[in-house]
Amino acid sequence: MRMRFLGRSLTGLFLLAVTAGLLALAAHTVLDALAERRAAPVAERPVQERVFTVPVVAVAPGEIAPELAAFGEIRALRRLELRAPAAGWIAELGPGVEDGAAVTAGALILRLDPADAEAALALAEADLSQAEAELRDAVAALDLAAEDLEAAEEQAVLRARSLERQRDLAGRGVGAAAAAEEAELALSSARQAVVARRQALAQAEARRDLAETALARARIGLAEARRRLDETEITAGFDGRLAELSVVEGGLVGANESLGLLIDPAALEVRFRVSTAQYARLIDADGRLQPLPVTVSLDVMGAEIAAEGVLERAGAAVGEGQSGRELHARLTEPRGFLPGDFVAVRVAEPPIDGVARLPATAVDASGRVLVVGEGERLREAAVEVLRREGDTVLVAAGDLAGTEVVAARTPLLGHGIRVRPVRPETDADAAGEAAVVALSAERRAELIALVEASDRMPEAAKARLIAQLEAQEVPAELVSRLETRLGG
Repeated sequence: MRMRFLGRSLTGLFLLAVTAGLLALAAHTVLDALAERRAAPVAERPVQERVFTVPVVAVAPGEIAPELAAFGEIRALRRLELRAPAAGWIAELGPGVEDGAAVTAGALILRLDPADAEAALALAEADLSQAEAELRDAVAALDLAAEDLEAAEEQAVLRARSLERQRDLAGRGVGAAAAAEEAELALSSARQAVVARRQALAQAEARRDLAETALARARIGLAEARRRLDETEITAGFDGRLAELSVVEGGLVGANESLGLLIDPAALEVRFRVSTAQYARLIDADGRLQPLPVTVSLDVMGAEIAAEGVLERAGAAVGEGQSGRELHARLTEPRGFLPGDFVAVRVAEPPIDGVARLPATAVDASGRVLVVGEGERLREAAVEVLRREGDTVLVAAGDLAGTEVVAARTPLLGHGIRVRPVRPETDADAAGEAAVVALSAERRAELIALVEASDRMPEAAKARLIAQLEAQEVPAELVSRLETRLGG
């Protein structure tokens, strides 16, 4: 037993020694291989210039009318506030009278209880009849007083003749002195009667004048009573639509109480505010606002309502705490708009010659663009930005007329970089398709080599990209992406 145990132990030690020797030999082999790899010279890849594919636009100067963009509010030019002329209860509402209803000129809106007005009219008519009768009586009395005065004057003339005759007889010694005195007393009485008749005539004239004044007052009272009776019916002054109605049949209203509004939907304007610099571009040499065309639009759930108009006037003063200028433009055919709508306003400014329209992404914050120069290398140039309109800008063309500039600047682009321009598609049939480019044989081979050399791309993706690159026309986006991600 002891010999068997010793034999097995020696065999185990022998196997352990052989295993350790094999492991040492393997480690030595690996270390030698690593040392040889480090000592071997590394094959350097040739450095290639990176070429970017960029979209470009041509600087084509011309005469362009800039558009000034603003936001404004639709307002009614013609509106009538309905108010109760007197207190009372509403006896009747016009047919179809409700908030938002359309009414025509002269249509009945509501009628107040006319009982008091009718009673006042009846009293005014009675007062008028009484004043007319009083005037007739005064005129008749004036006529009688005039006839009475005429008779008294004739009597005085006769008395004067009688006195002359008695004096003549007394001078010839025929008549008695007593008869002459009696005739003189009679003449004095006749003259006194004439004075009394004249006073009566004056009183009759004054009575007639008072009667005429009373008749005029009665006529005025009658006209006022008729007006108050007419005011119990409130009618539409023009064709329009009712708004803010607060009346019900049988309801009580007070004097001068507001009942609603009548708005003319065909007479609307838009009120909007612009900066002082923008306002300066809208006036002529004499400082008057030019009647420039205006377009007003309202986006309603994806559907746009638009109307044309013209600038009409500017605000008379700048409100407290505000700036700029408030402008008003009258809408020619405001179909679909309502007062209170918040709308977008575009004003067509006077046209400017010698300007070009470029994408806003083509110009940086300092007003510089990248121009495609000789050898398709980029160079920077400064431009004067005249207007900014949404995603585009208007620049003074100047020396850049006829050149091409990069449509969208990126941090990878700069002065001296070589690019491959992608010009916008001009074929109308291909306007909706993706932009494609035709590659030369050398460029196609370079891109395929870049794809094959990539160790981060799966084989299936490589095969798909190589198939696209071997086509006659390759999507420009694909070329740009490959150059950006895989290019050296």
